[in-house]
Amino acid sequence: MSAHREPDDTRRGQIVPIGGAEEKLRDPAILRRFVDLCGGRSARILVLPTASQLPHTGRRYAELLTELGAGEVRALAVDSREEADAGDASVGEATGVFLTGGNQLRLSTTIGGTALASALRSANAAGTHIAGTSAGAAFLCEHMIAFGRSGSIPRADMVTLAPGLGLTNAVIIDQHFRQRDRLGRLLTALAYNPFHVGLGLDEDAAAFIGPDDRFSVLGSGAIAVVDPSRLSHSSMSSAKRRQAVCLIGLQLHILTEGATFDLRSRIAEPPAAGESPRAAAGGA
Repeated sequence: MSAHREPDDTRRGQIVPIGGAEEKLRDPAILRRFVDLCGGRSARILVLPTASQLPHTGRRYAELLTELGAGEVRALAVDSREEADAGDASVGEATGVFLTGGNQLRLSTTIGGTALASALRSANAAGTHIAGTSAGAAFLCEHMIAFGRSGSIPRADMVTLAPGLGLTNAVIIDQHFRQRDRLGRLLTALAYNPFHVGLGLDEDAAAFIGPDDRFSVLGSGAIAVVDPSRLSHSSMSSAKRRQAVCLIGLQLHILTEGATFDLRSRIAEPPAAGESPRAAAGGA
């Protein structure tokens, strides 16, 4: 369910939301897998640190990805809509793009609706792999969680949504999920529009979403998958401000490394018996 039409003779690149705080030193399985996916020594990766206000963020990720074997990595500083509208020809030449963490509203208000956003969607549809961590993960989908309150119970005004990059309209993503107690705001977002599948990504957890809309989990964290396709009742339309919302019929899966989920059939599968999940995912 790509939100951007794929060219007839190509396969969409993978979409890789990461829950934030991914392991960078001891066993950086997620970042290593992304580098391998992008071509390893032949990889050409762009790092977009727009979400961050720290001057060293782009440089640090470029160094990390280079250390993990990427052939060419460049940080692309885009801090204004003027810069985003100027575009960058290297987006179309990249085999991978990595969006760092920070504030997802900086991404949507700086990049949304610009030539750069269009170039990123076109590149992904043509085969470029695009990953985002933390705020970068939230921005990947069509409807982005901009901000909201913590807590496990959905409430009528618990979350604010904004347009995202639009690489997929199949999911809505929340990050730092278990660490920041964000079940309630993900459920609230799904109650607004039960078309989506909710992905709640723990820190150091990533979903590698393929062009067939099937994803596998990598990392030491877990991913909560909330499937509202069997929702039989929602009180969202009548709930008053800060009132709890009644939702009946939701299905919840907790997926760990090596587990998979098909966004079209809505079928979850555990890691294959007797097989190393990390080896199956292509990691070290």
